[in-house]
Amino acid sequence: MKIAVGLSGGVDSSVVAHLLKKEGHEVFGVRMNLFPVDENKEENDARRVAEHLGIDFISINMEKEYHQQVIQYMKREYLSGRTPNPCIVCNRYIKFGLFLDKILTSGLEFDMFATGHYAIIEQNKENNRYILKKGSNSDKDQAYFLSMLTQDQLAKIIFPLGKMNKKEVKQIAAEAGLFTAEKRESQDLCSGDYRNHIEENESVQGNFVDKSGKVLGAHKGLEKYTIGQRRGLGLSSPGEPYYVVDLDAENSNVIIGYNRDLLSSSMTVGTINWGALFEPELPLEVQVKIRYRDEGIAGILVEKKADGRYLVEFSEDRRAVTPGQLAVFYDKDTVLGAAFIETSEHFSN
Repeated sequence: MKIAVGLSGGVDSSVVAHLLKKEGHEVFGVRMNLFPVDENKEENDARRVAEHLGIDFISINMEKEYHQQVIQYMKREYLSGRTPNPCIVCNRYIKFGLFLDKILTSGLEFDMFATGHYAIIEQNKENNRYILKKGSNSDKDQAYFLSMLTQDQLAKIIFPLGKMNKKEVKQIAAEAGLFTAEKRESQDLCSGDYRNHIEENESVQGNFVDKSGKVLGAHKGLEKYTIGQRRGLGLSSPGEPYYVVDLDAENSNVIIGYNRDLLSSSMTVGTINWGALFEPELPLEVQVKIRYRDEGIAGILVEKKADGRYLVEFSEDRRAVTPGQLAVFYDKDTVLGAAFIETSEHFSN
């Protein structure tokens, strides 16, 4: 096959390119640039990898698309009192979406697109669904960040490292003479504090208030706070520590409470991107993660409401369920579906 490999400049993608070429595929490297000036050296490192492997390499500017699809989304979410997850949106609409379209419109054709993610894609021959799974030997759940990819996207993607671990990958890189074998972990293209893109005149000013509505002071901008936050509030508590327990965008208020006020027994999520399943009958027992660094617990997808949202109940109270973050539903290591969190039952006692 002819395979385009997303070269980040790190060890994972460089080993992917090496392995696929070794298997006899026609391989070329691609990289997307998201900013006017690519100040880090990842661009040059990606080119060095391509030269070492003797494969073609192209760099494609995605600055305009990234700003429209990711930065603007991020601003809307923060300014409306939600906490966005830009990497999820970047993966679906940029990295595995418009970026691939732009490669094709540049005149380059390819059969599959490969990256260095530690995840697994399988095809269910019975229902013809593409199934996304966690990497079998990785301590990072990279499937979480890929869970909003569509069936059409999964059909065109391969993850050659899905059943490997980092130690194996670095060993292969060293044996292949790749300088990336000793390179420190590269950062994701979409890393950084997205709130830095919000201009001062866009900031939503307002007050800290308690659950009764009592004003406790002025805050520095709605976008600077997220549910569960304790530090940086500048408020003194007479007893137990204060936390951000909700964001009231309509009144520009940051609602303050205590740790117990962060517990939720249920939540609603928006449209579910179904993975291994066509839309199933409900209720459905699942394992659910409410953020990336979450071990996940048992839950039930209870029902689909008239407004299109889904009700999810937890087997035990969850802390700091945050609108705008991604909920991912699993059956063991298999991604069943994913959706953005809309509301949660805060202030349960």
